[in-house]
Amino acid sequence: MGKKPQNIKKQKHISLGVLAHVDAGKTTLSEGLLFKCGRIRRIGRVDHKDAYLDTYELERERGITIFSKQAIFSMGDMEVTLLDTPGHVDFSAEMERTLQVLDYAILVINGADGVQGHTQTLWRLLTQYKIPTFLFVNKMDQEGTDKETLFEELKKKLSENCVDFSGELECSGVEAAGKKENPVDNSGKYPAAEGMQGASDEINGTDDFLENIAMCDEELLETFLETGTIRKKDAAKLILERKLFPCFFGSALKMEGVDAFIHGMESYMETPVYPDRFGAKVFKIARDDQGNRLTYMKITGGSLKVKETLTNAGGKGIPEDERWEEKIDQIRIYSGAKFDMIKEAEAGTVCAVTGLTRTYPGEGLGAEAESSMPVLEPVLNYQIILPEGCDAHKMLKSLKELEEEEPQLHIMWDKQLGEIHAMLMGEVQIEILKHLIWDRFHVAVEFGTGNIVYKETIAAPVEGVGHFEPLRHYAEVHLLLEPGERGSGLQFFTAASEDQLDRNWQRLILTHLEEKEHLGVFTGSPITDMQITLLTGRAHQKHTEGGDFRQATYRAVRQGLKKAQTVLLEPYYSFRLELPAENVGKAMTDIQRMQGSSRDRRQRVRWR
Repeated sequence: MGKKPQNIKKQKHISLGVLAHVDAGKTTLSEGLLFKCGRIRRIGRVDHKDAYLDTYELERERGITIFSKQAIFSMGDMEVTLLDTPGHVDFSAEMERTLQVLDYAILVINGADGVQGHTQTLWRLLTQYKIPTFLFVNKMDQEGTDKETLFEELKKKLSENCVDFSGELECSGVEAAGKKENPVDNSGKYPAAEGMQGASDEINGTDDFLENIAMCDEELLETFLETGTIRKKDAAKLILERKLFPCFFGSALKMEGVDAFIHGMESYMETPVYPDRFGAKVFKIARDDQGNRLTYMKITGGSLKVKETLTNAGGKGIPEDERWEEKIDQIRIYSGAKFDMIKEAEAGTVCAVTGLTRTYPGEGLGAEAESSMPVLEPVLNYQIILPEGCDAHKMLKSLKELEEEEPQLHIMWDKQLGEIHAMLMGEVQIEILKHLIWDRFHVAVEFGTGNIVYKETIAAPVEGVGHFEPLRHYAEVHLLLEPGERGSGLQFFTAASEDQLDRNWQRLILTHLEEKEHLGVFTGSPITDMQITLLTGRAHQKHTEGGDFRQATYRAVRQGLKKAQTVLLEPYYSFRLELPAENVGKAMTDIQRMQGSSRDRRQRVRWR
């Protein structure tokens, strides 16, 4: 249950995400951070099924994080929203949505296993989203772990600008402070870090340590060679610009190195400066125990108040029939399973609001732009098999609720076969989804055999023409469809003259091109890797309405695809193969036999 609304004092807000390969100890480190910073009195453990952030029953049963969770704690003068994300690859979409609202990230690496394949995928995502990152190499208490070897691996596989920060922290005496059972005062602040931050603006450490930091930036290197010192704010700037990646080593389970890690983050994290104009980024849709729809968002400008009206009308190219205005009923600040209600959320706050019924993950509100398409996409299509006597149409409506919370599901109704289909990442996600459907709707579903999700494109340019002219309606659209580069997706342009077609109609046609997933004519798969250009069109002075151009645009695309030579694209992933030297030859032969390439280093799933 939540508490009554309260006003909160203005603070510096930081949103901090924790990412890792599965079983790296991400949730254990999160528990340690919350304990050391005074948020929780006792450290929970995943294997004991009492972790503060694993609130869902199935998470505790399986010992994995399925849904992103948040917790609030104070670190010095900063209010930190810690976002714990799933580590299993099947729930990568949930993790990727969270990246949209992070100021900083913690990448946890299993010291016993080193940098694994999924760790490198996470690193590429952090690079793409331009998120400043701190690294924590965990499980250093296990036999066989070697700090120097691991550090060299970080520099080789992640970035040359990884720097071991233990040199500064030993000079600062943080490890000595960390030997206390729980060095947290009654205010929930971390006194060791706070005291050291004010001691000096210069970084303490050996010459080698300072030189390693300076080597990350030419300008800073010149200053260091002249003065022999580096200021903390200069290092913090490099971290913010992703030119420097502080590395820490320890054991979250035994609370070794956690104090030093907290000190490092507090010393080198900078709070963002937000504009006065309201903006918000939606990153998650969920429902509480009472069935209330929750829209999770980060306020990226101005502030948001209870009973304030929000709208999506400011978004670029939003059709009139899809615009909405809705009032905020509650603003909730979640920490674990509990929440507090507040009257106003300032910029930088990560909160959940009730009252919004049409929002979706990735949506930008106010001054905030909509997010681009996710990098990680599921490539398998499964039939959802319903029990005998279950109303398929009623179940489809229920599953669409789940699709709001997990957009990558792509719940689809196959009219010809009368079947419900979903797009998924793998077997673990199937098991979780079956459990979720039973819990939410009390229906025991099964899943059929997975089929590959194909896409279609065209081999050569073609023109498509669409007419829509029933009684008292008229619209005509001419489109040029051209093949694009692999991985480019769909791109839309206009080359029409305003003498022939008014600018407003041109904008409307481009909006209709973008709003719909257009299907190919060969297998009915979505089209991609194409450029569609509006060549010309016609409207009637009296009998043309906005909806007429929607129909004419769809028909022009369809007619062009029917005339074109279709190319069927299949999905493929890049991957890293580690094997003994004696097996390399056979592996290369097998890869070539399966039309694979050993030189392809692209970062995401693509279609070819």
